Amino acid sequence: MLLRLRDLRDLEGRSQGHFSLIGATQHAARDSGLTAIASRYYMALQYMASPVPDRELKKGSAELMILSLLETRPRHGYEIAQLIELRSRGAIRFNVASLYPLLYRLEKRNWIRGRWVEKPGQRRRRYYRLTASGKSVLSKQRAGWREFVEAINLITGIQHA
Repeated sequence: MLLRLRDLRDLEGRSQGHFSLIGATQHAARDSGLTAIASRYYMALQYMASPVPDRELKKGSAELMILSLLETRPRHGYEIAQLIELRSRGAIRFNVASLYPLLYRLEKRNWIRGRWVEKPGQRRRRYYRLTASGKSVLSKQRAGWREFVEAINLITGIQHA
């Protein structure tokens, strides 16, 4: 995969302005048979080129964030939203209108399971936990994001300490 991404950089360098790196990624993906993988990069790069990428990037990473937070212990929806905001230092926020439908979808896919819990002096809350199939999905999503971030780093030259 890394060799192919380097090929994308070469292709972009040889394009002489006929198409952008985004177009080069799409072109190389079609030619190399890596359509599923490279189209993911194409879409992410396309979103990054737009003036407001935050919403689309959040959509693409929301499942990963939620599944990751449920890996260690069950949590209720408000706690999940608060942890995402806290751990991202306020860069990512979920409102109820977008978080709860996502939790319901993850539950419908059997990646998480929710149950209502009543505690004295508190209102009833639905706690979600990761299922076995959710753990498998989380593992695959982490691998995909690791590969994606590595590809972006290769293209942009960003180095992490």
